[in-house]
Amino acid sequence: MPSPGRILDRSTRLFWRAAGRPVDLTAEHAWLASPTSRSSRVGDDWLATAATALGGRVERRPDAGLLADLSALDGAGFSAAALHPDVRGFYEHTSAWRMEVWTQWNPLLQPGGAAVAALFGRRVQQLAIPTRPLDVAHGMDSTVAPIVDATGRQVAAGWLRTLRSSGDYVYSGCYSVRGLPGASRPSVHVAFPLEEGNVQVFLRPTVEAGGALRLTSPVGRFGTDGAYVVVRIGGRNHAARAPIHETFRVYVDDEGTLRTDHDLRFRSVPAVRLHYKLTRIGG
Repeated sequence: MPSPGRILDRSTRLFWRAAGRPVDLTAEHAWLASPTSRSSRVGDDWLATAATALGGRVERRPDAGLLADLSALDGAGFSAAALHPDVRGFYEHTSAWRMEVWTQWNPLLQPGGAAVAALFGRRVQQLAIPTRPLDVAHGMDSTVAPIVDATGRQVAAGWLRTLRSSGDYVYSGCYSVRGLPGASRPSVHVAFPLEEGNVQVFLRPTVEAGGALRLTSPVGRFGTDGAYVVVRIGGRNHAARAPIHETFRVYVDDEGTLRTDHDLRFRSVPAVRLHYKLTRIGG
């Protein structure tokens, strides 16, 4: 008899199939083709499989970055050259930075967030956003694992973030640069693998005063920047836009410290805010 967790996971996939539309990940909707997990417990299970699918390998190096070169995002309305050097350095050499994080939930949505973390996040070791401030009191560890193709060129990177106090995964995401249909410039693409599917976010980059980077996943139509859920049931893939909208602002404050404000909304309602202090390892 299937476990309660497997029943819950399948019920969730059935919901997203009903909410979404059939997609062809090998042709029309190839922009949604992303790593999935072979098991219900995600962790870093997907990394080696994703690298093999790309005809490459996972590479470990001390200066690894989420994106090899932010100029890959250049296009109408965005130029990586206008970013503050520390902002650009964080994305291109993420492993060289240490993170401290604080969280604050909307009191009305915190119980729902705690339920999702208990029923899904901690069980599957994926998307387990901390719901109590003390959960992150000891900090969060960060590991970046570039995925390179047969020529050694970085085509994506796994970012594995775990709670220092417990070792539990908070996020396990695949970062890359990807173009959307008809878009005038590329987006930052993040895929969070799950069993028989994934959650994906396409983030639109803009440069703000002082060389700050703003990344947004706004409200919009299917095929534009935003959040998506992809599931595979009965040999067919289905995808739907998710009513989750995020804003990241990565900036250097008046004291020269690199920081990130992360706001997550459910539809139009603020759900949770995270603040990161980023310090270069070794000063």
